Amino acid sequence: MPFDISLLRWTRPPRDFSVSPEEIRITTEPGTDLWQRTYYGFQNDNAPVLQLETDETRFSFTVRTDFDSKHRFDQCGVAVYLDSENWLKASIEYENAEYQRLGSVVTNLGYSDWATSDIPASVRSMWYRLSRREADYCIECSTDGVHFQQMRICHLHAGAGTIRFGVYACSPENSSFEAVFSHMELGPCLWRDHQ
Repeated sequence: MPFDISLLRWTRPPRDFSVSPEEIRITTEPGTDLWQRTYYGFQNDNAPVLQLETDETRFSFTVRTDFDSKHRFDQCGVAVYLDSENWLKASIEYENAEYQRLGSVVTNLGYSDWATSDIPASVRSMWYRLSRREADYCIECSTDGVHFQQMRICHLHAGAGTIRFGVYACSPENSSFEAVFSHMELGPCLWRDHQ
């Protein structure tokens, strides 16, 4: 099933971007992020998100990310952004010259969590596969686009019915980088039934 870029819509478009059937490029702006309340007492809801809208209850969306991030918290990946208090994202978040954090955030009813694992700072590309089953979601990652590993299974309280999903990139601190999204595919749900 083709990923139709003509149906993509921005939530807060960035100043510098390009969109084609082959790739999406986003140059991040300083001070952009998605985070709500939990632990830090901090909220930020201004990252650009480019999404498709669908009422399809079962699907998988796959995308490759390439990035040249080099400043703390720079990130890019996949997202299901419904509104400021209900969304999920998965990405690599740059930490320092030694390691980055491969992780995901799920925000339900205005509270974010964060689940991560450390990976080398030398990683500059990652594939993600986002799968939906009604209001439940599975996020997987891959270094080669063939062998995917589960990162997370979660529930979005507002994630039933019509949703929006796609890609995002942001730089929470005073930095900027270019994120490139390619090999975008949308098709039947590849999240297998639980045995």
